[in-house]
Formats: sequence, C-alpha cells, structure tokens
Amino acid sequence: QEKLDMSTYPVESIRNFSIIAHVDHGKSTLADRLLEITGTIAKTDRNKQVLDKLQVERERGITVKAQSASLFYNHEGINYLLNLIDTPGHVDFSYEVSRSLSACQGVILVVDANEGIQAQTVANFYLAFEAQLAIIPVINKIDLRNADPERVEKQMEKLFDIPIDDCVRISAKQGTNVEKVLQKVIEKIPPPQCSTADPLKALVFDSTFDHYRGVIANIALFGGEIQKGYKIVSAHTKKRYEVNEVGILTPNEQPTHKLYAGQVGYLIAGMKEVTEAQIGDTLFLYKQPVEPLPGFKSAKPMVFAGMYPVDQTEYNNLRSALERLTLNDSSVTVHRDSSLALGAGWRLGFLGLLHMEVFNQRLEQEYNMAVILTAPTVPYKAILSSAKLIKEYGKAEITIINPAQFPDNLSVSEYLEPTVLGTIVTPHEYIGKIITLCQDRRAVQKDMLYIDECRVMLKYLFPLNEIVVDFYDALKSLSSGYASFDYEDAGYQTADLIKMDILLNGNPIEELATIIHRDKAYATGKFLCERLKDAIPRQLFEIAIQAAIGKKIIARETLKAYRKNVVAKCYGGDITRRMKLLKRQAEGKKLMRKIGNVEVPRDAFIRVLKRQTDK
Repeated sequence: QEKLDMSTYPVESIRNFSIIAHVDHGKSTLADRLLEITGTIAKTDRNKQVLDKLQVERERGITVKAQSASLFYNHEGINYLLNLIDTPGHVDFSYEVSRSLSACQGVILVVDANEGIQAQTVANFYLAFEAQLAIIPVINKIDLRNADPERVEKQMEKLFDIPIDDCVRISAKQGTNVEKVLQKVIEKIPPPQCSTADPLKALVFDSTFDHYRGVIANIALFGGEIQKGYKIVSAHTKKRYEVNEVGILTPNEQPTHKLYAGQVGYLIAGMKEVTEAQIGDTLFLYKQPVEPLPGFKSAKPMVFAGMYPVDQTEYNNLRSALERLTLNDSSVTVHRDSSLALGAGWRLGFLGLLHMEVFNQRLEQEYNMAVILTAPTVPYKAILSSAKLIKEYGKAEITIINPAQFPDNLSVSEYLEPTVLGTIVTPHEYIGKIITLCQDRRAVQKDMLYIDECRVMLKYLFPLNEIVVDFYDALKSLSSGYASFDYEDAGYQTADLIKMDILLNGNPIEELATIIHRDKAYATGKFLCERLKDAIPRQLFEIAIQAAIGKKIIARETLKAYRKNVVAKCYGGDITRRMKLLKRQAEGKKLMRKIGNVEVPRDAFIRVLKRQTDK
C-alpha cells in the first residue's frame, strides 16, 4: 500500500465538519454521496450507508457510532482535505454527537423536506450553536412526492433565525445539488486554528480494539505533527508509547507518512490494555509536555440495569468483552455488583433504553456473549436524617442505583427522583391525546409553541422513571409515528418514593424489589404478582405471591398446590371418612409449606424482569 504524503494539505485548506440531524433524515446517505463525489469510494448501487459498519447498525438501519472519513476535493484549483464525521440521530446517542462536535469547526444540519423540523433537529442545532460552530442548513429528500421545502425553510427561519436564502435544497439519494454542499463547506466553515510549528497536541476522540494491533485511537491534531517512531506520552495515564503507524480514515484505514496539525486520523502505538486509550485524552511528545485539552464531560447515565453472565464460568470472558466494548462506547458506566439468585455481575449505566438494547446486541454479535439483563431502573437520591447513617456514608445525600440499597423512610428526610425536560414535536391534531399521555406520566407542562400552522412543540418536565420504559413507544403509537421526542437532564426533584418488595411465602426476593412512586404502587404490585404466578412452576404446596410496602401487603396471588385425589377410593360411605382423609392431606400440605423452599428458576426471573410489553 502506497503511503500518502499529507504535507500538501496546509492548515488553510483543511475543513473539519460533521453531519447532524434527526433520526432518518438522511445523514448517512448524504455521507455516501459526499464520499462518491470526492472519489473516496467507487460509485456503485451498493453504496448504502457505507459508514454504518457495525452489524447492529446494518440490521436496525440506524447509526450508533460516529464514524469519520477524510475526503480530498479540488475546488477552484486548490486541493482541500475535508474531514467528515457522520453522527447518530437518536437521543440515546447524543453523547456521540457532542463528542464529534469537539473535533469540528462546522456542521451540516440536515432536515427532511417531508417531515420538517423534529425534536432531535432542535436539540442537535443547539449543541452546535453552543459550541459556536458554523452551520450549513441543508434540506434533504426534495425528490419525495410530498416534499415541501418552502414550509421547512420558514420553520428554520422561525425557530433558528436561519435566513431562507442560506438553505441548500438537495436529494442525497439521487445526488441532486450535493456538489453545492461541498462548495458551501469550503466557503462557510473556517479552517482549524492551529499550526505545525506548535508542539504536538492530539485529542483522542474515539478508539477501537483490534485483536492483532491492540488499541486503535482516532485523533484530531491541535498542533505539531506526528509520524512513526515518535515517542509520545498520554496526559491521562502518564505512560510512554512509541508510534507504530499513523494514517487517515478514508472510511478504511490508509497509512500515511505523517499527520499534521488540523488533520484527523488514527494512530496505533502499542497500547495493549483497553483502559489506556481514554476518550478525551491528550497525547504529546515525550519531554515536551503541553496543557491538556479540556476533554469531554463524562456522560450522565439515565438508566441502570444489572448484567450477569448466564453461566458463572463465563464471568472472566464477559469482563474482557465488557472492557473492550466500553472502550468503543465510552458513555456506558460500569460498577461491580452481585446478587443471590444471579451470582456476580455488574451494574451498567446507559443513556437510554435503545442504548441498552444496542449494547446488549453488540455483546452478542461481536463477542458471542449471552447475558441476563435485569429490569432498567433510574438513579434516585435520598437525603439522610439519621446521624448514624450520615456517618456511615460520609455524606448526607446518597445516590441509589440498586433497589436493594434503598434506605428506610424513618432515616430519610426526603427522597429525590431524576427529572428530564422533554421536547415533543407533533402535528397539531394529536395534541389532545399527547397531553393526556403526559399527564398520566406525572408530567408538568412548561411550554407550548406553534412552529407553523400545523406543527406544535410541547415542553414537559417528566420524572425520568415514567418515560424510561415505554413512553416513546406509547407516543409513537398515539400519533401514528409522527410525533418525535427528545429529552435533556433537568436535575432532581422531591418525590414520594417507596420500596416495594415481592414476597414468596413470606420471604422477600431481593432481585424483584423495585422503587416506585406511591401512586403507582398498587398497579405495579398487582401486575408483578400476576406475572410471577405465570412464571413460577407449581409445587406440592401452596405458594402465596405478595407485593408488600414495608409490612403492608398491597397485592396477592395464590399459586395452588398440586394435590393427589385422596378421596378417590371412597364410594358411598360416611362423610366423616372423607373429611378425615382431606384433613390429613391439609395437615401434610401445611407441614410441607413450613419446610418447603420456593426456588425461583432463572428463566422465571428473566420472564418477569423483561420489558413489560403486554400491559
């Protein structure tokens, strides 16, 4: 493979940009066309979402990882190097978007001409706006029959103050007008502010693990140059490495002689341990330390779930698989955890349910790991009032991610639950249904704004645990799929929380304990008991399945015993004979129930803890 010479691209002719939009507005398709126009990939009919490389992305048709690619483009006789980053659109992966923006100087904001502005468009626009990036508005899918670009331009002007003349109308699928986007990128987006004369300073903005070459780090150079043989130091771990290979991604890896300031590429430096390539780390030359770059705010997990190996012998393999996958997906937080029924495992924090499902799917596909995921919970806080407990924890405010550690309400002055500020963009005919749905979920309306004559933007303050499981599905089905939803963290608020235990014959099962709001306790308790009644196999004695809050039982289901027909041998005869036999059987069952232990099979756990779809 011929190595490229990157010195022909000075800082002035480099443009770093990413593509942001709502889900399914055509980001990855636009990226394909840009790659084709610049000759980075050959033009064929098979180029569909080239940058979505993961199997899970192919199957679901969504982007999960931000992928970068370098394009070479000749504009008015000058060769330009364009570094493009294709980002995901779902709210669960907004951390990927904010990370990608840190390596860019501008963005292409794509809006679907048919759908118009949706919730995630608004959220991503503000991310780019706060980072003070140049924004190029693009209206995509103008080839559709129902496309209405004029309406979308008016929406953009009203919501974002973007002049109508600035919008570029394109069709990424057919390639109409896409050249114009590239020209706008070169004219509008400023080159990076850095120079090759400065000492080396590189930001690690992503990393993957390769079985043969160790960790491959994606870097953006903010100064200096780097080549094979250089000795570099990581600001985070203070370890020293020798560079084995540098290059650019034209989606595939292309080795180069050197990388210079302002360029984006990859670096392999013999990092053997997965934990060494921290995302947000700064690399510099040995003996030439620099001020480390600010890095990224660590992602705030919104949903916690326990993860356990199906078989305890797989524990070590699962641990190494988790380490490698969290290297590639740095927004997952991992804590060690163990449970009586499921053995040793971890408590993982995710940014949302889709994120949790995708992570689970990637574990299965990329590492062949089958795991048990417990029901998703959200992080609660408690403000302690008993001096003894405050001394034990070392602070008055504690965070609870596992229901088993929920403190008793006698020793707590108040409980806090996490809230989010949700933005719903919907056609106006569905408003009534959506407002009812939000009120059922204990939400408080904050704002309501008509974007144009037929679209409305609603803002609500939601308790996070109400929307975490199935709010999105309910919203989509109410609005025939037209409403879109996006949320951001809004701190904690006081709530009337209780811990609900599930008892089998009076013994609590800690894996099934849940923390819920007092208003919802009865319905959830009844539902869980019914679910368990179907899941637990019948025994030779009666099992009482109860939901309890403290000492008070709020719901009960009884699983009847298997019993032999002891009166089958009586035909005619005296009633006392029958009564005697039945009484004897009842005493036997009573004794059995005293000494009998109810083993809950693991698959019963999984069935009960699975998403509660059949409500």
